[in-house]
Amino acid sequence: MKTSIVQSYVFFDGKCEEALEFYKRALGAEVTMLMRYKDSPEPPPPGCGPSDPNKVMHAQFRVGDTVILASDGRATGNPKFEGFALALTVKTEADADRAFNALASGGKVEMPLAKTFFSPRFGMVVDKFGVFWMVLVASNSGE
Repeated sequence: MKTSIVQSYVFFDGKCEEALEFYKRALGAEVTMLMRYKDSPEPPPPGCGPSDPNKVMHAQFRVGDTVILASDGRATGNPKFEGFALALTVKTEADADRAFNALASGGKVEMPLAKTFFSPRFGMVVDKFGVFWMVLVASNSGE
């Protein structure tokens, strides 16, 4: 029986809705829940919400089997994504090429896709929102 789950919660600091649309196009993400600050039954504590009530208070989106949580946070326009990466494991090299190129659009390639000792295709990219991604093909095709 599962008693807990760890999920990534990404704060886009005012660009959450734009990021969700980008991930829908780039990765085929599905937004499964979105709540704006104006829809909350309670106002946020002082200093914890943005001045624009249309900003995203909480969202969930799915990429493959993974659910990622997201928000605009305080929406100050200065997101910082440091000390972590989201790793996207795909089945084929063509899938890796497609996802990597889509994530790189408007972003910055840190390591181009290439064959490595652990994957037939691996690369690193920072997307246009500043989120660091590692894209790889699973080397074990028996999954």
